[in-house]
Amino acid sequence: MKKQLTYIAVAFLFTGMLSAQKIDINAMPKPGPTPAINIAKPKTFQLKNGLTVMVVENNKLPRVNMSLSMDRQPYYEGAVAGVSDIMAEQLGNGTTTLSKDEFNKKIDFLGANLNFSSSGAASNSLSKYFPQVLTLMSDAIINPKFSADEIQKSKERAIESLKSEEKNASSIAGRVSNALMYGKDTSRGEFETVESVNKIQLADVQNTYKKYYAPDNAYLVIVGDVKYDQVKPMVEKAFSNWKKANTTFAPLEPASNVAKTEIDVVDVPSAVQSVVSVGNINNLKMKDSNYFPATIANYILGGGGEARLFMNLREKNGFTYGAYSSMSASKYSPEFSAEASVRNEVTDKAVKEFMNEINGISTVKPEELANAKAKLKGSFIMSLEQPATIARFAVNQKVQDLPDDFYTNYLKSIDKVTAADVSNAVKTTVLPNQSRIFIAGKASEISEGLEKLGYPVKYYDSNANPVGKPITQKVDGSVTVASIADKYINAIGGKANLAKVASYTMTASMAMQGQNIDFKVIKAQGGKEANTVMAMGQVVQKQVFDGTQGYSEQMGKKVPMTKEEVAEHLKNPELFDELAFAKSPEYKLAGIEKINGEDSYAIKGNDKTYYYSVKTGLKTGSTEMVKAQGQQISVPTTYSDYKDVAGVKMPYTVTMSQMGMDMTMNVKSYEVNQAKDSDFK
Repeated sequence: MKKQLTYIAVAFLFTGMLSAQKIDINAMPKPGPTPAINIAKPKTFQLKNGLTVMVVENNKLPRVNMSLSMDRQPYYEGAVAGVSDIMAEQLGNGTTTLSKDEFNKKIDFLGANLNFSSSGAASNSLSKYFPQVLTLMSDAIINPKFSADEIQKSKERAIESLKSEEKNASSIAGRVSNALMYGKDTSRGEFETVESVNKIQLADVQNTYKKYYAPDNAYLVIVGDVKYDQVKPMVEKAFSNWKKANTTFAPLEPASNVAKTEIDVVDVPSAVQSVVSVGNINNLKMKDSNYFPATIANYILGGGGEARLFMNLREKNGFTYGAYSSMSASKYSPEFSAEASVRNEVTDKAVKEFMNEINGISTVKPEELANAKAKLKGSFIMSLEQPATIARFAVNQKVQDLPDDFYTNYLKSIDKVTAADVSNAVKTTVLPNQSRIFIAGKASEISEGLEKLGYPVKYYDSNANPVGKPITQKVDGSVTVASIADKYINAIGGKANLAKVASYTMTASMAMQGQNIDFKVIKAQGGKEANTVMAMGQVVQKQVFDGTQGYSEQMGKKVPMTKEEVAEHLKNPELFDELAFAKSPEYKLAGIEKINGEDSYAIKGNDKTYYYSVKTGLKTGSTEMVKAQGQQISVPTTYSDYKDVAGVKMPYTVTMSQMGMDMTMNVKSYEVNQAKDSDFK
């Protein structure tokens, strides 16, 4: 297929109004005086089973939020990694007293939200329904109904998700970088796999629940339109039967930074962007004197669209859509990281700029410091409007062993930070000489540049195992663009059968964000093409070319094709692109690459690359350059599941990757020689 509909873009237009008064739009508004903060102190009590309950009365709105969290260190799941998530998913599947349908109907009837995680639960409801929601939450937690059938369904969903992420550079980067930092066989570094999820059985789920989903060191925070005196007996009745686990945890496995900064690479052959992260472990805690200076340093470095990383990598160099950093003061995994997804061809340059900015953050300008303080104070004040914030503060106070006035003095603590404080904090939290520069990307395109940066470069597979540097395979001298095209044509049916096809019509569907998207592609000789995308029965995008002119239609608006677009369509008027390869000097043989784990010849054109299986000759994929938001991005597509259609093999599974997300188009049917001239009008 010469032209694919590679993505669907929906734009939202926001309009604003400026007052009539004259203002200097380039001048930063002057911050006012730091306001006094009054944060309601929760009323607290504890049940005999260890559950600590904190109640914050707030009658501004007739709503109540509940948040349950467990102060529990990470634990090693080993051969059944992923069991905690499978267990948590079962908590919404009914109880020993209510079926799954009955449980969900009650939640829906109350207009409430109730969800569970492996380390807690949360709910939101009208205050008049709070007692019922409290009862449902406690019933689900204390009397879970674990069934082998539901667990199998959860496993199947988890496996489907894991398989969809196998080629996703962002997903690979997340798990492998963490595994390298903490060790893949540790509680903080392990990750689930298809094999580990497959091993999970009913007994594993039950055991995990009994050992780790318990009230020991758990906190239930209730914020909203309630009265403490009324809530206390309700909670005691609802949760008094929740049994303690008395689980003993082994000490956390030791973890340390590398002695000298290194580059760790995972080869993702299908990646069109490199996922770059620079990170290290530190010992930062919220109660440390360095906490606020480190937080400010992180904001200046990568806290938003005006931070140094963003201004350098995006605004100055155009390497990425965004570059950010984070400083975590987690009780069990405090760490610093900076990350961005960048174009393959600038990966080495991006790494260099990352390290320049990270090395330079020990010195901050007065205006940067003032701006960071103003923004952080503003964000803090705005967050106080959210019940979830009050709950988080209450739990942090206990779990992080914070002083009683930590949050009431939060703004004052920010005000006190000096440039010297920032410099001192950076020395122990941002470690440019002891960091891992982790990259998930296409090794064949990025390795040479990375190895010139002066850092040791190590290579790993997608399961965090060390491997040798990927080697680019050499192509036999007898192989040419023409021979590859001929092998493909023969593989799908031969020239004689292709000549009988004057047109074909393909219908397909794709699931995207919980919604089905339908596609219809009609192609005919002479470059004629009509692509239609539909959602919920409505046409959302259409592109038509009749061989001489065409148009694009979106949201009911038609836009004629430009001369350049018409010329692009006429470059290859063949119904099957490969019939034109031998005639065009544009296409060059560029070597052998892995596509879906299969060795494939790469044939490069000016704006598109085609891949063909070395073994079978079938087309395994293509990569096309398209314009999006003013930038050129590469959109890879893979083809599989070939089936015979009127003597010609056609792919029934087409997967496109964009913005780190794989979108699989499942073909419903092909019709041959059914197109009419009216289809291209």
